[in-house]
Amino acid sequence: MKAWPADPSDALVAVFRQIAETRMQGLPICNPALAVEAIGFRRRNDGHWAGVLITPWGINLLCLPGGEPGWPVLNPTEKHWWAFPSGDYEFTVAEESSLGIYHLCSLFSPALEFPDPAQARLTALAIVHALFADESVAPVPVTETPRASGRRAFLGLGR
Repeated sequence: MKAWPADPSDALVAVFRQIAETRMQGLPICNPALAVEAIGFRRRNDGHWAGVLITPWGINLLCLPGGEPGWPVLNPTEKHWWAFPSGDYEFTVAEESSLGIYHLCSLFSPALEFPDPAQARLTALAIVHALFADESVAPVPVTETPRASGRRAFLGLGR
């Protein structure tokens, strides 16, 4: 398993830019206004990396192994729930040969509603801020509801 001792942002951008220019080039699900960007990647408390990846075809939360113990050994397409200060989210295991295994949680796919890179970037920054929301702030009490899917819950869409 490949681990990332340092910020994986540059490698993510390089790999997904190559994918945008080859495999995804010209597909109708791609938004030509968007470019590949890695936003807000930081180490989680467990030493693994998390942040947002913008591509012309989607905006995703990503988790990558930081070389610390506790990274789940799973196969591509399997699911894993990651806990963050803002809640628990379901990720899908994916693999790229030059990146190794990583986990993704699709938030916008396709990302056709973004008119320009600035809007996508602001959305990604808001997602990172919400994802790592300060736990010391008392949460607003809510009535007990069934657990929503990770992506829908993160976006405040309920079930």
